Amino acid sequence: MADTSIFIGANAAGLRQQLELKRANRHGLIAGATGTGKTVTIQGIIDGFSAAGVPCFVADVKGDLSGLAMAGSPTSKMHEIFAARAKEIGYDDWSYADNPVQFWDLYGEQGHPIRTTVSEMGPLLLSRLMDLNEVQEGVLTIAFTVADKDGMLLLDLDDLQAMLVSCGERADELTTTYGNITKQSIGTIQRSLLQLRSQGGEHFFGEPALAMADFIGLDDKGRGIVNILAADKLMASPKLYSTFLLWLMSELFEHLPEVGDPDKPVLVFFFDEAHLLFDAAPKALLEKIEQVVRLIRSKGVGIYFITQNPIDIPDTVAGQLGNRVQHALHAFTPRDQQAVKSAADTFRANPGVDVATAITELKVGEALVSLLQPDGAPAPVERTLIKPPRSRVGPVTPAERKVMIDTDPIGTKYDTLIDRESAEELLAAKSQEASAAAAEAAAKTEADKAAAAQAKEDARAAKDAERQRLADQREADRQARLAAQQQAAEARAAANSPWNRAITSATRSASSAVGRQVANEVTKAVFGSSRGGGAGIVGGLVRGVLGGLFKGR
Repeated sequence: MADTSIFIGANAAGLRQQLELKRANRHGLIAGATGTGKTVTIQGIIDGFSAAGVPCFVADVKGDLSGLAMAGSPTSKMHEIFAARAKEIGYDDWSYADNPVQFWDLYGEQGHPIRTTVSEMGPLLLSRLMDLNEVQEGVLTIAFTVADKDGMLLLDLDDLQAMLVSCGERADELTTTYGNITKQSIGTIQRSLLQLRSQGGEHFFGEPALAMADFIGLDDKGRGIVNILAADKLMASPKLYSTFLLWLMSELFEHLPEVGDPDKPVLVFFFDEAHLLFDAAPKALLEKIEQVVRLIRSKGVGIYFITQNPIDIPDTVAGQLGNRVQHALHAFTPRDQQAVKSAADTFRANPGVDVATAITELKVGEALVSLLQPDGAPAPVERTLIKPPRSRVGPVTPAERKVMIDTDPIGTKYDTLIDRESAEELLAAKSQEASAAAAEAAAKTEADKAAAAQAKEDARAAKDAERQRLADQREADRQARLAAQQQAAEARAAANSPWNRAITSATRSASSAVGRQVANEVTKAVFGSSRGGGAGIVGGLVRGVLGGLFKGR
């Protein structure tokens, strides 16, 4: 039986409750009020899975499940209680033992960092994470679509922020293709991103992204490795916690191959504080959760929800949980009473057990158990004492944790963040190119404007110079005319003066006398005498000409 099932506990009559490994992928529910023994039950079940070679994942909300890494001790204060219970239920081969453990932490403080990319998370889960309405989710989906079309990787929140800014700037262009994009919606998403950062969400997005194969492994003894997520700090951001676990389930569903119903699970997933997954979840998200839970079992993965109140699980999901362990519930309020009735109605009836009454009477470490039988049918509910764990009850010390982190098979694979070229860098480069082109165009425009202004100024200066030259020429011509007129006037004035007239008259008289004298002398020289007929005539002509010449002077 040890090879095909896990011992869970036994009732007072010695009837053993066995969790069939072949049916362990049909999921389960572990419920009960605080302090009723859920943690010890989870620890004992994980001990059994690991010993059977089944890897597990568990969110450690309170920090005490880290004790799975260490063997229990006979010196612990719980030893006598556990030893007595083991004897009471016939757990004869009970002994302390550790489990191979890998520690994980979204913040990288108490384990290896776990990261995914924004693209892998997708708009639906991100909308849930950021509490967006349908309109804002639609805008976020457009951003993802545009990034995919443009070949831009969305790796971290900086990439998403850059893509949202780009979509806002291209709103007019994108609206005609994808639908309305408003600045108000973009602004709301950006504020939600800011809140997500303040919750430490930026640690979750980036590379290297988690490889699912690192969750599914065995140690050198063939034991299944137990992956423990440090969730005590993460619980301060409930939506980040629940969205991360839903993403993890979705990733397992997407990446693992179909195996049907294997002889034992490929991986068992424990989801503590499961009510956080369903609180205020929109219909689309609930449908996705239901789909993952319904179909992931064919990938060989079993999901076990852990919660205080069974009515926290929606009926569509609760109906798929075949293995059930119900610890005590209190019926103090109407809601508690409803939870008791609901829990009682979900078990296969057993004439010997009054479920509704027993739920409120269960002791710490005692539970109502109904597990799937080898043929797949649920066993009748039994009141059961849960077996004691083999590993330590309580947390490991920081020194113990560090040793195990440093020596596990993961090594330093996820310790260093890788920031490769993605949407933020590509959009920044495009923005720089656009700015440079705009600056160049602006500079060219300014240069053209300056050249045009200079040409206009030069033309105006040339025109002014020509106008001045013409004005100067006109002035010079005017001055010349004035000077000429002045000289003419002065000449006329001088000619008309008494003195000038007297001189002129004297000159003329002198000229006539001189002319006659010269004429006479010429005539005598030519003709020898002034007396004779021919000579007299010619001499008269000569004297007339010369006298005229002198008279003209």
